[in-house]
Amino acid sequence: MHLDGINFYPEDYPTNEHYPFCLKIFREIRTLPLQTPVTLFVGENGTGKSTLLEAIANRCGIYIWQGRERLRYEYNPYESRLCEYISVNWKNGRVPGSFFGSSVFQDFARLLDEWALADPGQLKYFGGKSLITQSHGQSIMSFFRARYSRTGLYLMDEPETALSPRTQISLVDLLINMSRAGHAQFIIATHSPILLACPRATIYSFDQVPITSLGYEETDHYRLYKDFMADPRGFWNEN
Repeated sequence: MHLDGINFYPEDYPTNEHYPFCLKIFREIRTLPLQTPVTLFVGENGTGKSTLLEAIANRCGIYIWQGRERLRYEYNPYESRLCEYISVNWKNGRVPGSFFGSSVFQDFARLLDEWALADPGQLKYFGGKSLITQSHGQSIMSFFRARYSRTGLYLMDEPETALSPRTQISLVDLLINMSRAGHAQFIIATHSPILLACPRATIYSFDQVPITSLGYEETDHYRLYKDFMADPRGFWNEN
């Protein structure tokens, strides 16, 4: 364990009307304990789990790789400012880390190929192969195996996006092995019932106020998938 808690200061928020400061879950929380090497954030889209993950990364000094900026219809000047109103509790001093978001991974993979033109040795950290020449899921797992073998704090935003169910199981195996080794801590925002099944992980639901710790079988994701798998054809008639 490297980080054992997040502190919030809602009395200092700059606005009550704009995202993410308008979310009730961020207005009615003071601390969020991190008690296990793997912590999972789960909830519907727009509940703030990815926003909090990015805020933690910024507060910890972890760089978030960004793809090309795109024009937006409506600009929210407060969207990325949650990091200014939280603090983090390092357990035994600051450690390095990384942030993974599937939406920008391909930009990183292409840049890595450009670096490898000048220094092919760059690829040895990723299994010796270009990430672009592998399938999207294979390249992501190559990246994970290389990156998470080092001591650090690792933040992941919906890593399951390009992973098959079998590859998601491989990712859970990786999380288990790296956290057991005692040098890696993971905080992951996910919709995957496979990742949510990671043994001894803490699951925080962002669908409830305040943010609530749930058992795996208490999550909406588990219940929905269980009902669906019990009767896939009848499921549509019931819903």
